[in-house]
Amino acid sequence: MTWGGRGTDHPRERLLNIAGELFYANGIHTVGVDQLVREAGVTRATFYRHFSSKDGLVVAYLRERDARVKRTVEAITGAHRGRAALLEIIAMVADSVLRPEFRGCGFLNAAAEYPDPQHPVRISVAEHRRWFRGVLREVVRDTGHPDPDRVARALMVLRDGAMAGGYLDDQNDVARTLREAAESILDA
Repeated sequence: MTWGGRGTDHPRERLLNIAGELFYANGIHTVGVDQLVREAGVTRATFYRHFSSKDGLVVAYLRERDARVKRTVEAITGAHRGRAALLEIIAMVADSVLRPEFRGCGFLNAAAEYPDPQHPVRISVAEHRRWFRGVLREVVRDTGHPDPDRVARALMVLRDGAMAGGYLDDQNDVARTLREAAESILDA
């Protein structure tokens, strides 16, 4: 995912853009505050004026990712209903797997680096996942499926598997399999 221009004028936005690029490409714990401020062209004082800590920046980075996904999903559910909406959401996931710079799910990657479920980073990840599962449940409900909770859980597992497999395996095969599996689950 391209996080936008590094040249934005606002230091907070530059920090978020740089963090988005570096955290996703390299892992959160491998990126230090010194690298962030250097690449964003700000001082440490400016960094700490906008973020209380590196973890504060990580949470802001995840909230930005969350907002981007929500905007995309809201556009899909605003234009489609039921099965069409669900297949468009699955296509959104499949398309993300096909990006050349794809390195897995930013939320799952962050969760792997923060094992404490009470840490603010993990709480942000959990909130995003609850929201996404809820969207899936509602969209599946709109299809008329008799068990939208079960299908939403299954689709989350498929999504998570596609996010891992898309990084580790053949991206085209993973994207195709995700689409096929989602349709099979709906038709079951």
